[in-house]
Amino acid sequence: MGTATAIDFKRATAGDLAQALRRREVSAVELADAAIAAIEAGDGPINAVVVRDFERGRAAARAADAALARGETAPLLGVPMTVKEAHNVAGLPTTWGLAAAKDFIASEDSVGVQRLKGAGAVILGKTNVPPNLGDWQSANPVYGRTNNPHDLSRSPGGSSGGSAAALAAGFVPLEFGSDIGGSIRVPSHFCGAYGHKPSYDLIPQRGHMPPGVDGNGTALGVIGPMARSAADLALALKVLEGPAGLDAVGYRADLPAPRATRLKDFRVLVLDSHPLARVDRQILAASADLAGRLEAVGARVERQSALIPDLEAAHHTYLGILMTVMSRGAPPEAQRNPPVTAYQLMDMQDHQMAVRRQWARLYQDFDIVLTPTLGVLAFPHDDSPDWGARTLPLDGEATPFGAQLAWPGLAVFGHLPSTAFPVARSADGLPIGLQAMGPYLEDYTCIAFAEAVAREVG
Repeated sequence: MGTATAIDFKRATAGDLAQALRRREVSAVELADAAIAAIEAGDGPINAVVVRDFERGRAAARAADAALARGETAPLLGVPMTVKEAHNVAGLPTTWGLAAAKDFIASEDSVGVQRLKGAGAVILGKTNVPPNLGDWQSANPVYGRTNNPHDLSRSPGGSSGGSAAALAAGFVPLEFGSDIGGSIRVPSHFCGAYGHKPSYDLIPQRGHMPPGVDGNGTALGVIGPMARSAADLALALKVLEGPAGLDAVGYRADLPAPRATRLKDFRVLVLDSHPLARVDRQILAASADLAGRLEAVGARVERQSALIPDLEAAHHTYLGILMTVMSRGAPPEAQRNPPVTAYQLMDMQDHQMAVRRQWARLYQDFDIVLTPTLGVLAFPHDDSPDWGARTLPLDGEATPFGAQLAWPGLAVFGHLPSTAFPVARSADGLPIGLQAMGPYLEDYTCIAFAEAVAREVG
């Protein structure tokens, strides 16, 4: 049996580790110990893994080694990982960063956690979030602040900020986040990780709810994987996708294969301007550079299309639904806006469906829409509780904080899959990521594009 250090644990992907385990080059216990050692040695100033479950994790690793010895196989058998604090793990707190919920202990695993464990994953703990998952930072009164491993003075993103920080710091190869306003993709962009926002309702949300709530899934919201590689996103998505509970009686997930796997076969629309949100010039340069590389290898790249929906109108409707959704389960002090009427909500949902049909028409002509994940780089921590009072630095100017929701909101409002992936570094060494949005339920096209970018143009 080898050692975790011999396979460079801090850089290895989940797929790499799963293969090494199957070949008996390393044990699950060795990998769990390597992850625990990395967390204990490095997490102090970062504060990403805020709920630690090391002893049960080691027990799960021993069980995985026993299963491997019996010749059993599973996609993630023996692979260590952590999950976002908002996912229920039996016996662990689920607070959503709310002080009022600090004593809530989950009695059972969420559907997603059940599936990860069923695939053999060894879960070592949970990672930090902002209160009620409502920020592109990850600081709360229960666990404190998570810092960006690339620059501790900056945000790792949110609300899956602890997840992205744990990946970037080399603590684990795989994470499980959630996204309703960029909460998977923004932290991936800020920390240089890969993250996939699935098509709406592809992964059941049961067990990812505000503490004590056990009802319908959140409108707009999704849950999904974060990783060190695009291939790992596909590996985890295969484990997580598909209906559960009452829906599973008659429904199955049967997603199509990627439309293409080589860059030259992709039809790409570059969308790098929005009527409501500016973009940092370094992000624009990274987007333009990638577009040029795509053209150089033979991809069809367009920079405009009459088929793009009215982005300004779509964003205003998205905000109306989002603010209604975000009030669910939150204490009064966390509810920023008055509720809408049922009639207003139904009108907004009608508009959403019209926009979804427009995207579907556009994706007859394109395979990928390439956009900024967010128009700014990882920003300095900001403790102001009021988004309306905050600003974000953009090319040396202070710009409205909330305006940047326009970029992650594109995929959320359209129920579209979107893969965030790293492409460059800023002049200050900060990661720069973009997002590849694809057609509804064609998640593997987005992931395949991100994987091909890494493989073919770097």
